Amino acid sequence: MKKLRIGLIGYGFMGRAHSNAFRKAPNFFDLEFEPVLQAVCARDEAKVKAFAQRWGYASHETDWRKLIERDDIDLVDIACPNDLHKDIALAAAKAGKMILCEKPLARTGPEGLQMVKAIEKAGVPNMVWYNYRRVPAVTLAHQLIEEGRLGRIFHYRAKFLQDWTISADLPQGGTGLWRLDLKVAGSGVTGDLLAHCIDTALWLNGPIAKVNGMTETFIKERKHTLTGKVEKVGIDDACAFLARFQNGSLATFESTRYARGHKALYTFEINGEHASIAWDLHDLHRLQWFDHRDQGLVRGWRSIHVTDSDQPYMAKWWVPGLQIGYEHSFVHQFTDFLQGLSSGKPASPTFRDALATQFVCDAVLKSARTQKWEKVRA
Repeated sequence: MKKLRIGLIGYGFMGRAHSNAFRKAPNFFDLEFEPVLQAVCARDEAKVKAFAQRWGYASHETDWRKLIERDDIDLVDIACPNDLHKDIALAAAKAGKMILCEKPLARTGPEGLQMVKAIEKAGVPNMVWYNYRRVPAVTLAHQLIEEGRLGRIFHYRAKFLQDWTISADLPQGGTGLWRLDLKVAGSGVTGDLLAHCIDTALWLNGPIAKVNGMTETFIKERKHTLTGKVEKVGIDDACAFLARFQNGSLATFESTRYARGHKALYTFEINGEHASIAWDLHDLHRLQWFDHRDQGLVRGWRSIHVTDSDQPYMAKWWVPGLQIGYEHSFVHQFTDFLQGLSSGKPASPTFRDALATQFVCDAVLKSARTQKWEKVRA
């Protein structure tokens, strides 16, 4: 096996999810590359050293520039706040490193476009961690759509609901709360939650032509962790938008962090000429399926338990009937990236693919400001 020496930047929630994928992929999948956890980078030396020891990284850094300069790093994994994505990606591309980047690709479309141009000029393998594509039930939905089983698509509806920012006492900025800081995050739920919904939708149903959106910031001011001052909140707490896909289908999307009782409710439903599909992250191993062509006497929604060996990815895991979880989607995505290196066919979503999601987010936020339908940049 060829060694692939990984340098991870960031040790938070996503840093753990990615590290787990690096460690588990070769245990369950046949790969030509051996992931080597070479270095992890973060600003707090004591914490990053402890993370390196826990996860098995050979070394640690506190300056991401030094990590990129190292000759013993083949792949840079960006798992830090959004405001650092562009600078790290540009530097890594210039250094000829492979790049994995946590979603969203960037804070804005123009920022993301700079990243795409840099990595395409450098010709380095790249991918963005939109992991929900790799949930076996979602991958199966893609397969069924590609086979034409739904027929013409009429409707797509998706939502991603949370409730963790309702308290007015919650500050913005800093570790764990940078998602509430516009300068760092770029947007609120649009880039954080809806970006997942949009990426999945583009993959399952094709390009979005135009959107009409609205946003709301329910708590207008919060204390900033870093300055200690009460400052204006610039991110969107909630977003909903209508969309028209290029294939003529209609869509509704909704996301919020103010849906009391929901921690991470991501669902989508697709209605086609012949059949419908529905999926729920809280029941992620099941795909709901309705086929109008079934005999009328027994026609109805059925729940497909996606655990059999002939269903996506499942042959590499347990025996039929035993399900897998959220963390396995990252294992699958990293596996697909490595297999793409071997085959020469890049795994999606690449930076270019993820830029399409960024352009939809930009159009939604612009529509919320103009209160008009806005075209999505191609």
